[in-house]
Amino acid sequence: MKKDQYREVIKGLTDKELLFHLYLTQGLLLIVSFFLGLFLFDSFYEFLTLFQWADPNIWQVGALAGLIVVAIDMTLMRIVPARMYDDGGLNQRIFQNKNIIQVFVLAAIVAISEEILFRGVIQTHFGLIVSSIIFALVHYRYLFNWFLFLNIVILSFVIGFIYMRTGNLSVTILMHFTIDFLLGLSISRKKIGRGRDFE
Repeated sequence: MKKDQYREVIKGLTDKELLFHLYLTQGLLLIVSFFLGLFLFDSFYEFLTLFQWADPNIWQVGALAGLIVVAIDMTLMRIVPARMYDDGGLNQRIFQNKNIIQVFVLAAIVAISEEILFRGVIQTHFGLIVSSIIFALVHYRYLFNWFLFLNIVILSFVIGFIYMRTGNLSVTILMHFTIDFLLGLSISRKKIGRGRDFE
């Protein structure tokens, strides 16, 4: 599908249809994670050890790294031309006119489902490079914009590196959530009309 065709598809969907497809996509990621996990993990307990809820790195690394990414992103949005952050309008369509609870739920669903698959399952068993490349390619719409694609590739490697260093999926889930929540909230409040989130 070409860029113009992609734009037309997005324009042709209602807001409810877009949300349905978002939830469907995230549900499919969880299903894929479940079936891959059956083969790759020795037990469900082994998978649960990826989450260390008492780890201070959750806040000291995850939340802080998320805030730094958002600060860099918001700064770049004010410096680079608007076309550099053009994702076809999908992020704006998803987050515009949403209240804080809706943005919270959307960001949480995306962060949990994507981190479980890409970091928890794929990176744990196949490494940082494989998981980061697959993560970037799954975000199909960014392939039309070299700046956004480079942005998502770098960010994927950063998140993967943090997971590799902390060994704690809870850290990257909070980082991912922080980025999506704050950028989504900015779009919903119409402080910015464009933006890159992970979903």
